[in-house]
Amino acid sequence: PRHARTAATQALAYLTFLRGPPMQPQHPCPSQSMHTMHSEALQNHYAQKKCNALQTVFLLEARLHTKDLFTMPAFDLPALPYGYDSLNPSVDTETMTIHHTRHHQTYINNLNGVVEKYSELQGKSLDEISQGVSALPEEIQTAVRNNGGGHWNHTAFWKWMAPIGTANHAPVGGVKEAIDAAFGSFDAMKEQFNKAAATRFGSGWAWLCVGDDGKLFVTSTANQDNPMMKGVVSQEGKPILGLDVWEHAYYLKYQNKRPEYINAFWNVVNFDRVNEMFSEATA
Repeated sequence: PRHARTAATQALAYLTFLRGPPMQPQHPCPSQSMHTMHSEALQNHYAQKKCNALQTVFLLEARLHTKDLFTMPAFDLPALPYGYDSLNPSVDTETMTIHHTRHHQTYINNLNGVVEKYSELQGKSLDEISQGVSALPEEIQTAVRNNGGGHWNHTAFWKWMAPIGTANHAPVGGVKEAIDAAFGSFDAMKEQFNKAAATRFGSGWAWLCVGDDGKLFVTSTANQDNPMMKGVVSQEGKPILGLDVWEHAYYLKYQNKRPEYINAFWNVVNFDRVNEMFSEATA
């Protein structure tokens, strides 16, 4: 496991340092007896540190082989591709920080807890988990649907945004052509998307997706569902853009003014990433 290897490496490096002779005092002691006592104290001090470091190495090496402790979780919180303050003023710093470090992390923790107990989930990607949620045992369907969906949705969401001026904030490439073909114009697509986001009752997401026919469509889902969840959603597809309309995504800044949050979202949409996902979905 990664964390154990890092700790073991640090402990070994520390041991290497400690193999050297004890540090000598910079100033001579007033008497030979005091100097001897000081040297012995230093030697005992470093001997104890060597012992502690050895114990750390042995413990960590055991954990590496038995995997009973320090085991690596199935999923980790992904780092943001920008700072928590980078999307201001569209998304405020406090919301980004809490949304990423608390809400997203909670979905991951809960999902890892289920994966650890059910072998049928182990080794699967987030895409595979989302696509196969309806075929899972009934006792874990809701937990995987909520938390697996929450992890997939947020992981994609962070990449669908970029600080102003660092990416194209209007459609480019193949996705621009597809938007024009499906909706007539970017403005017409935005109107449908905004309506889906604004009228989603309670918590959920609005989506721009590629259907099985290769054409784009707009939809919304409740809670942490996403259009990849076969047998769960009314219209299946491959999401290439999504907007979180849970209140935790905007309430600190916009309170109950969800339409203002939706309009501000377009200022930071990363259409370079949207175009990449469109290309992948239609390949």
